[in-house]
Amino acid sequence: MHRLLLFFALVYAVEGLAQPDGLIAQPLSYYLKTSQGWTPVQITGFTSLLYFAWIVKPVYGLISDFVPLLGYRRKSYLALVSLAAIAGFAWVTQLSSPSALFPALAITAYAMAIASTLCGAVLVEHGQRLRASGRFVNQQWLWYNIAAVIAAVGGGQLVQQLAPQAALHAAAAIAAFTPLAIIAGALFLIPERKVSINIEGLSQAFEALKSSFRRRDLWLIAGFLFLYNFSPGLSTPLYFTLTDELKFSQGYIGILSSISAVGWIFGALLYRPIFGSLTLKQLLNVSIGFGAIATASFLFLTNEASAAVIYFGSGFAGMLAMVATLTLAADYCPPRAEGFTFAVLLSVGNLASTLANNIGSLLYADIFDHSLRPLVVISAAVTAVAFLVVPLLKLGDKKQGEPG
Repeated sequence: MHRLLLFFALVYAVEGLAQPDGLIAQPLSYYLKTSQGWTPVQITGFTSLLYFAWIVKPVYGLISDFVPLLGYRRKSYLALVSLAAIAGFAWVTQLSSPSALFPALAITAYAMAIASTLCGAVLVEHGQRLRASGRFVNQQWLWYNIAAVIAAVGGGQLVQQLAPQAALHAAAAIAAFTPLAIIAGALFLIPERKVSINIEGLSQAFEALKSSFRRRDLWLIAGFLFLYNFSPGLSTPLYFTLTDELKFSQGYIGILSSISAVGWIFGALLYRPIFGSLTLKQLLNVSIGFGAIATASFLFLTNEASAAVIYFGSGFAGMLAMVATLTLAADYCPPRAEGFTFAVLLSVGNLASTLANNIGSLLYADIFDHSLRPLVVISAAVTAVAFLVVPLLKLGDKKQGEPG
């Protein structure tokens, strides 16, 4: 248990620093906005293409589940993609034009998405065995957001102190060192034995996989995850509002992201004593309620003080949503196809989020004339609609971490 908890902490700390929304996020947005003159729709489209790596996560899970590399289903792949991430970030430090930056950033995005998928497979395998899915999810996102605090403050300070291109290159150079921690965790902390491709076992696993696609509960969970994540995104419109309308400094915008991450951490620390005893159905309803309220609170965004309070609450609500939805997905994955099924369910949510972010930017720029308030109202309302779907899941009194 302790080795796994340490492994999840290492991997997700790296994810918090090295994903596209980590240390490089604000320097990249600032560079595209100021040096390239890009609009919110263009920036969102660029980052959405990077996040396509998270939409096709089932492919990585399928390969990892059924095709061992050097005898391992997880260890070898984690080490390989971490080396690719290091190379991608090193390449970014030598580039400037968006067309040249994209393939290098795509390498880092795919590497982090694959690492996340493999880590999810480890979570499902051992979470179901130890009945600790919720605890593992909480551990992952606690350390993700500890790293996100560092990434947000660091990214903001890089933008504040350096020229746009220099800030982007500095962020990439720092991020390039972080995947070394994943390599160490994969080699020394995962309890994994060597296996070979077993044709008979592979056939049985595929049969189990096919049967899982006929399960009504998995389709309902996938639909719920899509709806839960399909609320028009605020991230890029918020960045333009904070920069152009409220005139916040780039340094303070970075601090706001860190405050949101602190809200996640605070929620993660309170999860076990306050929310750990709730049934999964109760946790989902609580997370939806907090999410709708946190989104609506952006209607009161007027100055630096209000922004700090709102971002903290948004981070807290985000933690509850993440733990609730990932626990739901992890508890219903069939044995021997854990990586694939878990990745499919999460990819549904990632697809919804990507579509929602682009819709949010389009509404903000083309329909609402750069006004944030109507977008906030729509986003909060769509989040609240998820209440109507929870009864269809028929969770009853199922506890968190109990296999579905």
